[in-house]
Amino acid sequence: MLQVQPHYALAGLNTFGMQVYAARYATFDREEELAGLQQEPAAAAGILVLGGGSNMLFTGDVPQLVVHNRIKGIVKLREDGQHVWLQVGAGEIWHELVLYAVAAGYAGIENLSLIPGTVGAAPIQNIGAYGVEAKDVIEAVRYYDIASGAFTVLGNEDCRFAYRDSIFKRELKNKVIITAVTFRLNKIPVFNTSYGNIQQELDAMGVTELSIRAISDAVIRIRSSKLPDPREIGNAGSFFKNPEVDTDLYLALKAQYPTIPGYALPGHITKIPAGWLIEQCGWKGYRKDNYGVHKLQALVLVNYGGASGQDIADLSLTIMNSVAERFGIQLEREVQII
Repeated sequence: MLQVQPHYALAGLNTFGMQVYAARYATFDREEELAGLQQEPAAAAGILVLGGGSNMLFTGDVPQLVVHNRIKGIVKLREDGQHVWLQVGAGEIWHELVLYAVAAGYAGIENLSLIPGTVGAAPIQNIGAYGVEAKDVIEAVRYYDIASGAFTVLGNEDCRFAYRDSIFKRELKNKVIITAVTFRLNKIPVFNTSYGNIQQELDAMGVTELSIRAISDAVIRIRSSKLPDPREIGNAGSFFKNPEVDTDLYLALKAQYPTIPGYALPGHITKIPAGWLIEQCGWKGYRKDNYGVHKLQALVLVNYGGASGQDIADLSLTIMNSVAERFGIQLEREVQII
């Protein structure tokens, strides 16, 4: 049974550092504590599941019951000559899982180093970076169905993964609580250094023998140099998705803006870096009062201290309209606005 606390401060539980309160708040460390959640009186106004709070922008106090997922544990389910299967509690910190895998010599998630948040958020958002996505290594997701009180396991295909998307952001949104994720990692690494400037960073590090640890270290260095630490400046990392557009539109834009970058995808689709589009519209480094756009990365909106979530949400909409007006591309937010 959950121990519910009233009027609970969430400032330390979201990476934007928003000074908001949950009407009701509870934590859980074991699946058994979720039993009867749907009959909990405090849940009458709804339930909001909180992990690391790294993909949320709170625009005001939260009327729902906030349940904080703190299920931990990394269990090796099985292995063969090529792969190892790990079942990981949804409350584990994602980057700590990456460090665990790197130390053990398990490959597949080293490119996802230093992504903030918890393991439970990985399948929801289908987190990704530097040419790798969570869907590439997720075998199955175990969740608790709030309405029925039953536990279910979904295989990779049934999760309907897409770019920063999954069934958990659509049909199952606000209906389930992910409790564990099973990953299939590689004993024999397949190195991915082609995306971004990983290879340049490896060269700068003097790496002559490629390894998953070297790639992880390179990604950590790159991310640390470009993205602000949420403990110092409130932010949620990349605020916008990189838009995927018809290649004909990209080529038309290329003719007008020769320096526009693009990455070809299957199906006559091209992915354009949202940061480039935002920077071209003059937003990089923008600041108003105590919030704005980070000076080193146009994808990152920041709270310098004491900003309101609504101010940042409004700024994101203004940026989206600016990009749409200039380039004819409608950006989408990665961050969930609450």
